[in-house]
Amino acid sequence: MPRKAKAGAPSTIGSNPERNRSHNRRVVLDVVRQLGPVGRMEISRHAHLSTQAVSNIVEELVADGLLIKAGRLRAGRGLPPIQFVVNPDGGMTAGIEIAADHISTLLVDIGGRIRAQRTTPLPRNDPETVLPIIKAEIEAAQAQIKSPVPQLLGVGVVMPGPFNVEGMSSVGPTTLSGWFDFDAVAGIGKLLDLPITLENDATAAAVGERLHGVARDLKNFCLIYFGQGLGLGIMIDGRPYRGANGNAGEIGHVMVQKSGRLCSCGQHGCLEAYASMQALSEKLAAAGIHIVDETHLERLHREKHPVVAAWVQEAADYLAPQIAMLENLFDPEAVVIGGALPPGLLADLAQAMQPLPLSVARRRNRSEARLIHGRTGQFTAALGAAALPLLETMTPRLDTAQAAHRERSNEEISLAG
Repeated sequence: MPRKAKAGAPSTIGSNPERNRSHNRRVVLDVVRQLGPVGRMEISRHAHLSTQAVSNIVEELVADGLLIKAGRLRAGRGLPPIQFVVNPDGGMTAGIEIAADHISTLLVDIGGRIRAQRTTPLPRNDPETVLPIIKAEIEAAQAQIKSPVPQLLGVGVVMPGPFNVEGMSSVGPTTLSGWFDFDAVAGIGKLLDLPITLENDATAAAVGERLHGVARDLKNFCLIYFGQGLGLGIMIDGRPYRGANGNAGEIGHVMVQKSGRLCSCGQHGCLEAYASMQALSEKLAAAGIHIVDETHLERLHREKHPVVAAWVQEAADYLAPQIAMLENLFDPEAVVIGGALPPGLLADLAQAMQPLPLSVARRRNRSEARLIHGRTGQFTAALGAAALPLLETMTPRLDTAQAAHRERSNEEISLAG
């Protein structure tokens, strides 16, 4: 797998020093994105910035085409304040999911609207093959948009993990070949001449489900993500948890059966060897049925094919204890299952896991289900991928915000002394 850069989590705390101007721009954009239409005074209050600083930044963002004026607020005496909103034509980001057998591409404007989407099969999934296809797919997606075409601010790229783990093989049907020690950020960035953000597919899928799907109202949840393999996205306080090297959530490589089936990572008995799209494909292939696409799998499920039914029960038996384990570890509001499985099959899998084992999630006053299935489907990871550069462009990093906050606090203590 490619080398992975660390990424911080966003916040909405401004800082007045001039050297933090780019940070403050992200703060202001984030406030307007969340609250718009909104005036300068309200932006100042939520961003913790001076009114003058906000006025200067807002004028810059309007000049850059990222914000537009939305009339005046009719309230109280005097001249009503001018309101601002994010300009949906001011910019967009691309989300690229590199899977073992296909690439999905989404273009999403800074207002959050999907402007184009494409999926194309991959003849091979090595960097030499994939990189020119990424460029071609972005250009083809841009060609689908009616003029004016918003400027492309950045590209989010997601692919299966784990990243840079010695001893785990990078071969097999659920992995990408030739990416170990390949600097994907530098390679794709040089090709496109744009900022690149890299993430594993399950973490990006959790971001996509949070922004566009069933988890919109959830701040703490885990997403079990079905690609060809099996991954886990973890959201804590509304932000993705990545771990020290971007490998948090590799639930597919948790051992569930001693001396069990061979997994593509080189171990035996991994969860992914039993509960994944690839595991289902292998069972069907053994029965002489070769899956072509989601439509074919959907038809087999609808016809209650015995191999599909047997896989659902086996996968549920292995997954249910993992749901309880996640609940005991993270105490989430809910666990979501989603990804490439057809909706009906996903619903049957969730039902087959009932009743779930006892965990800390079993509360008398519980209002939401412990296990829910996602709604964003096969584009979940690509949606999350598109959100990644959007967060980089529009949302400040927590470590920067905290440092600024500490600096202000120290200055206040010094003055008080």
